[in-house]
Amino acid sequence: MVTLEAKADDRPKVVPASLKDDDVPRADREESRSPVRWVLLGVLFVVMVVPIYLLVVNAFKSQQDILDNPFSIPLGGLTFEHMSAAISSPQFNVIGGYGFTLFLVVMVDVFCILLAGPAAYAIARSLKKRTQLVLLYFLAGTFIPGAAVIIPVIYVLREVGLANTVTGLIAHDVASTLPVSIFLFVGFIRTIPVDIDHAATIDGAGRYRTFWTIIFPLMRPAVVTVLILNSIGIWNDFVSPQILLSPSSGHYTVTTAIYAGISQYSTDLTKVFPNLLLAVAPVVIFFIYMQRHIISGLTVGAVKG
Repeated sequence: MVTLEAKADDRPKVVPASLKDDDVPRADREESRSPVRWVLLGVLFVVMVVPIYLLVVNAFKSQQDILDNPFSIPLGGLTFEHMSAAISSPQFNVIGGYGFTLFLVVMVDVFCILLAGPAAYAIARSLKKRTQLVLLYFLAGTFIPGAAVIIPVIYVLREVGLANTVTGLIAHDVASTLPVSIFLFVGFIRTIPVDIDHAATIDGAGRYRTFWTIIFPLMRPAVVTVLILNSIGIWNDFVSPQILLSPSSGHYTVTTAIYAGISQYSTDLTKVFPNLLLAVAPVVIFFIYMQRHIISGLTVGAVKG
């Protein structure tokens, strides 16, 4: 008679739940349970949520309620009176402000891609030191605050005949978005194998055709990231349209509606807060919806450079 005996190693082993924590490094477990980490996250949460709370609540309160206590909700509740008044205000056309701001965003994005794409491709594919100096030149532009150069920009626009014009504002915004756009494009293009360019050259394609028909379609994550960042920056910009476009031009962005409630001697908060909310709400929703594209686009070219 042959007896079959099960080997001890073939038996299913049950691992207690308490032993599963051994799979996690001790340092990581201690870090996740560190109270300092949760305190810092809590402080960061409060710092970011409180301004949003003040903006939303005070947009539906009266002037006196805002002055008495901007953090509280009045006993009579919130009212949509001031929000509807801001939407239908004769001093500021909200629909016109949205339309002009969208037009500005689209024009800046188009010209930025047309200029930053080929420039980044030439820098990324060149091994010459002078080309790298050009990249450093563009990177230097990211460290200069926009408000610091606004006065020289006014003098330049006057000399070329573009002062107080939409064309001058678009040219300024395109120039201000080029440094970051070129930097992101260069980092991404360097992750694309050069063999693709060589194969296109063998097939008879020139540098210009190679970029727009082969390389540019592969840059979709970086292009989406640049478009999102530029769109948010142009939408939120207040200084440039306020200074480069005078009221006599007849054009205004949605952010310049803040001045609809500000006069020389007083400030109507029932106009300022609703207009701020109308300006911020679309871009916040847009950012929340597109944040994963921003993160993936910023990190995709960070490994190889």
